[in-house]
Amino acid sequence: MNDMIIGQGPASGMNPADLIKDSDTKGFMTDVIEASRKVPVLVDFWAPWCGPCKQLTPILEKTVKAANGKVRLVKVNVDENQQIAAQLRVQSIPAVFAFVDGQPIDGFMGALPESQVKQFIDRLSNKGSLAEEIAAALKLADEALARKEFSQAHDILAQILGTDPANVGALASLVHCLIGLADLESATATLSSIPPDKSSHPAVISAKAALDIALHPVETSVLDQLINDVAIAPDDFLKRIDLAIALNGAGRRAEATDHLLYVFKKDRTWNEDAARKQLVQFFDGWGPKDEFTLAGRRKLSSLLFS
Repeated sequence: MNDMIIGQGPASGMNPADLIKDSDTKGFMTDVIEASRKVPVLVDFWAPWCGPCKQLTPILEKTVKAANGKVRLVKVNVDENQQIAAQLRVQSIPAVFAFVDGQPIDGFMGALPESQVKQFIDRLSNKGSLAEEIAAALKLADEALARKEFSQAHDILAQILGTDPANVGALASLVHCLIGLADLESATATLSSIPPDKSSHPAVISAKAALDIALHPVETSVLDQLINDVAIAPDDFLKRIDLAIALNGAGRRAEATDHLLYVFKKDRTWNEDAARKQLVQFFDGWGPKDEFTLAGRRKLSSLLFS
């Protein structure tokens, strides 16, 4: 694994002619939105009659050139491109907006001194296409989790959260990782740190379900009794659903799926569609890419449309 996965920043071998350009309504999507997915873009809203603009623009150009490709500058004449200025609610000029990954993330108005402009650009140049880097690193972490290489996944997730402490996907994956490392106390603390307004995120639902199972393991005697009960009364749907839940808690996902599908096939409307709802909860807990989720969804779909 590379020592540093995140934060290497954009390449500096950029054509100097591409660092600074004028743009308009027609070219804004290409010059700013799309370009900012590769490297941060400053947009300088100015006008020929604006005195402070004449002070700020040369400072911006000088500082952007000194950044050596870590950031670009796009200049937009507000008199000729009023629609863009209105969309970004530019009320006075000069106005500078910083775009990263297609979105405005920061900005300032007025002619700042060169030292403050440099500080602003230094902060911006460290971001780069950070969302893409984090997404790639998170994919690597999840692949390591799937291989049960929990220490490797933990190292990658630590890098992600060091850069983006509120990343919900990384926090949820860290819960799974800590469960795999048998550190349930830290897993519980990590889950508790996720903001309540993110509780409905699929990754958080999956992490919570996995932690619930880890914290409440199924006793072998209880599982054996349920297996015996269902063998005696195959169409006792309540017992069969209880058995599916217990099997899931024991990590026997394929068997848990089959028992719920049995109930669904026999009577899909039983107890207000209880079997399908329970199966969907399992899928949420296992995660959308889990092999048992994918297999279970295929089986459920075949029954739904049969």
